[in-house]
Amino acid sequence: MLDYTKILIDGGVLAVLFSAAVLAIGIFKPRAFLDASNVPADILAAVPPRTAEEARQGKLLAAPLFVLMLAIPAWSAVTFARQAGAGYWPLFAHTYLVLLVPFLADLLVIDWLILNTITPKFFVYPGTEGFAGYKDYGFHLRAHLRGLVLLVALAAPVAGAALVFVY
Repeated sequence: MLDYTKILIDGGVLAVLFSAAVLAIGIFKPRAFLDASNVPADILAAVPPRTAEEARQGKLLAAPLFVLMLAIPAWSAVTFARQAGAGYWPLFAHTYLVLLVPFLADLLVIDWLILNTITPKFFVYPGTEGFAGYKDYGFHLRAHLRGLVLLVALAAPVAGAALVFVY
């Protein structure tokens, strides 16, 4: 049996930390996210491509986000396995749902509310003011739908490792 309270608490903690990190990167190093998976085509076409240094910085900034997206779900899966004596599939479902919380927070709060609806000036690339891409809710939805596969790719090994670690 899944513990939905634990999923919401652990996923909520992950969502807050992940969102804070993404927003900080977006404010202080906005070109770190300058690629086709994060920026609509009309905006991407109007902004100079990232330099080699910016691409390197983007990878360095993404590394802690990836660690965060592994560490908290792994801790959550291990503690859930100890608490519930769960097998692989409940652990997989638990881990997937913990990962889904920040995934949805990113779509609903960061992308749709902040980027698409509010569109603060500090998130607008110079020379792209008023571009349609800033109001393209579908772009972010499509990107997140593709990202659901990534959640499976993260949840599967985390659940397996938690199972091995606990038992």
